Amino acid sequence: MTKPRRILFTVTNDLNHDQRMIRICSSLANAGYEILLIGARNKRSLPLSTMPYRQVRLWPVFSRGFGFYASYNLQLFFTLLFTRCDAYCGIDLDTLLPVWLVSRIRGKARVYDAHEFFSQQKEVITRPRIHRFWKGMEKSLVPRFKNGYTVSQGIAEEFTSLYGVHYILVRNLPLLKPFPGSSRAKNRILLYQGAVNEARGLEFLVPAMAQIDAELHIYGDGNFLEDLKKLILSNNLSNKVLLHGMRRPEELEKITPEAFIGLNLVENTGSNQYHSLANKFFDYIHGGIPQVTMNFPEYRRINEAFEVAVLIDDLEIKSIVEAIQRLQNEKGLHSRLAENCLRARQTLNWQLEEPVLLKFYRDLFEHK
Repeated sequence: MTKPRRILFTVTNDLNHDQRMIRICSSLANAGYEILLIGARNKRSLPLSTMPYRQVRLWPVFSRGFGFYASYNLQLFFTLLFTRCDAYCGIDLDTLLPVWLVSRIRGKARVYDAHEFFSQQKEVITRPRIHRFWKGMEKSLVPRFKNGYTVSQGIAEEFTSLYGVHYILVRNLPLLKPFPGSSRAKNRILLYQGAVNEARGLEFLVPAMAQIDAELHIYGDGNFLEDLKKLILSNNLSNKVLLHGMRRPEELEKITPEAFIGLNLVENTGSNQYHSLANKFFDYIHGGIPQVTMNFPEYRRINEAFEVAVLIDDLEIKSIVEAIQRLQNEKGLHSRLAENCLRARQTLNWQLEEPVLLKFYRDLFEHK
């Protein structure tokens, strides 16, 4: 009897909240692969959820900055070196170096899953020294990962143009589940879920709330959280902008349908944001809620097919306010987009995307 193939995945985040990795690892485990997902632990980490695959958390010496990446990658290198597997998959550039080193030492297959165009993130590209470091890492490492996949067609095309690699598309599509319905007609809440990071438009959204007759509920954590708290206080919006912290994906699935409008605002600083195709964009569709999002290529392409969002060209406060008020006040618009979401979720779901992932790994091992 053939032993199942073992695949090891590496991330730097908290394993409980990475919806993409939960889907990918669960699908592969259910298909008969032995999966190990390695991530980072921090002081706020909750106990790991039970999954059909193994999970391990490393505890870096430092909690952020270069010290975090250096200590985490060192721990990760030795963990990979002494863990048997048939293929290593590095998630994003910040785990790629130990994956490349150990895959060469062990003579095993290596894969890159690019959740981001890492060197083109705002928090990287706007800091010259940091940008030079990560751009150098990307230029050196990505061409060495001939096998890979990413979240949007735009990022895949950028990688082909810059590094000569041809990555397939595996989008952040949620698992299709029965739609629970909602009571949002009585509850006109605006919802932001996901990473509370730079370039997510929050510094424009919060001041805009002064002109909007609704509450904004934010679920998430990230490198902009402390600035966000100050922004809320300085705009005297503590009664309208409410922070709920991180929630597990299964909790967000219940919260999302109860909102009135979802918000997916992305600053156009760096190619990563411009070519983004965020988890939350699809989560709002599966929750049956219209959204305000950016008129960027990936979002525009899907909206032209399904009309699930009001698109805006910029992050001016005026643009955000007008888009939200359109959904609040324009007769029939909200209900039409909400119905379109319910139709779109029948096509944009993990059950239809999963075969792409399974074929990728089947081909990887057959051609090895």
